[in-house]
Amino acid sequence: MHVASLSLTDFRSYPAVELDLEPGATAFVGPNGQGKTNLVEAVGYLATHSSHRVATDAPLVRQGAQRAIIRSVVVKDDRRALIELEINPGRANRARVNRSPVPRPREALGLLRTVLFAPEDLALSKGDPSERRKFLDDLLVARAPRFAGVRADYDRVLKQRNALLRTAATTKTGRRRGSRKQDDDAAFAAAGAGDVMSTLEVWDSHLVRHGAELLAGRLDLVDALRPLAAKAYATLAPTSAPAGLEYRSSAGEDQADDKLSTDVSVLGTNREDLAERLRAGLAEVRQAELDRGVTLVGPHRDDLLLTLGDLPARGYASHGESWSFALALRLAAYDLLRSDGGDPVLILDDVFAELDDQRRRRLTDIVAPAEQVLITAAVPDDVPAQLAGSRFDVTEGSVLRVR
Repeated sequence: MHVASLSLTDFRSYPAVELDLEPGATAFVGPNGQGKTNLVEAVGYLATHSSHRVATDAPLVRQGAQRAIIRSVVVKDDRRALIELEINPGRANRARVNRSPVPRPREALGLLRTVLFAPEDLALSKGDPSERRKFLDDLLVARAPRFAGVRADYDRVLKQRNALLRTAATTKTGRRRGSRKQDDDAAFAAAGAGDVMSTLEVWDSHLVRHGAELLAGRLDLVDALRPLAAKAYATLAPTSAPAGLEYRSSAGEDQADDKLSTDVSVLGTNREDLAERLRAGLAEVRQAELDRGVTLVGPHRDDLLLTLGDLPARGYASHGESWSFALALRLAAYDLLRSDGGDPVLILDDVFAELDDQRRRRLTDIVAPAEQVLITAAVPDDVPAQLAGSRFDVTEGSVLRVR
């Protein structure tokens, strides 16, 4: 798989740009702030419908414009597909495939698959659980696009359930200041607690159904990633302790101190078993949820625990080990997607400047055989000689082919 062309309209800093690309390595070289990352961000967004830099779509649209458009011709097994994505902040995005509109943009997912390495990846090993959940879910969708719908359904149910819990919490605690707890409970009952609870049970069933589906997909994914990540980490950091992955579920969580105590070996991946465990977990925290006004059990509170030997990587790994672990996760994702059929496009966004010489050489050896590698770098010397191929200089918004 490779991207044969990229066209942007009002995306980030570009009023308009059109590029022809080729298999092999392509480097976008220029000082920071000139727009080179915007180009590879657009390719990544086309593949995942999300940015590795920002959480919302608004910053992706050029200042003063109403929308942004990304167009790309993607070649896979000698078949060409034109993918067009229109980004409309505050409104629904739209997509077309071979000039025909699709009912929902997510139906275009899977036509282009990418694995993106960026300085932000350090958050995979050092950041909050949300970073690791996003990594798993993005990879899950890349492998099986139907999970985009599962994730959207789960997020919709979670939003509705949280709204109901907030209403219940406000009803209970939003009384006159200084009221006693028993008075609040009595007021809650008088305000229709039975209706709230019956409605909550309906949302429980939806949350359990979609949550079990998402959780099963994640657990299968972690099982597949575990040996690949361990192998990649051993290649990048051969003298370090072995790397491991454990999925930690909030079903069975100790709410007193928010420690995730249930791992994949306990859960298994049977959907009915997972649904039952989620249902039981919700029952255990019912009162706490009503008090706090938020859903405390479900995939949205889970984590992927990264370990080095017997210790968690977060808090114990050195800076170099943390970088190696983050890279190992991306390389494992790349290997997994390749095993599904076809090389994904590799994107290396200003990564080599972050690595020492040893890790730079090892990463280069691994990615050099890929069908297409897109690289950004501040100076030509940051691009390893093994990845010398096509080059574009990016300066003040202009993109000029050098070779």
